[in-house]
Amino acid sequence: MAKTPVDRWKASITKHRKNCQDILTLSKNIRYAGVINNYGRTLTGIIRPDLKPLLKSEQAKNEFFIISTLMSLRKDSDSAVGKLEHAVLHHRKILVVLLQNKHTTYYVSINKNEKNIKRIISSIKKIV
Repeated sequence: MAKTPVDRWKASITKHRKNCQDILTLSKNIRYAGVINNYGRTLTGIIRPDLKPLLKSEQAKNEFFIISTLMSLRKDSDSAVGKLEHAVLHHRKILVVLLQNKHTTYYVSINKNEKNIKRIISSIKKIV
């Protein structure tokens, strides 16, 4: 029996959620792993259970909208400079790693004290 669009959507969300869970297992310094669509809407996201979020709900919505806009505009220059492998945003308290996967963006925040950022990014790429 053919899958309905609803079945495909549920399977997609389940896959993204599993990927986020796998990302969180890579390091205790990973604070949050989530997936946003091209419009900045959160499809799924998991914050490490023992941590308090740094952003309030409205701040997170704005952050994801800005990131989705950046990533969408970034696609326009893919043909000239090549596909984006990943982006890292350095903040005073955290690092944010962005990885694009078709029509979604994986948003991963990591504590600044993480020593193996390159290893983590490489492992996240294998998951996504």
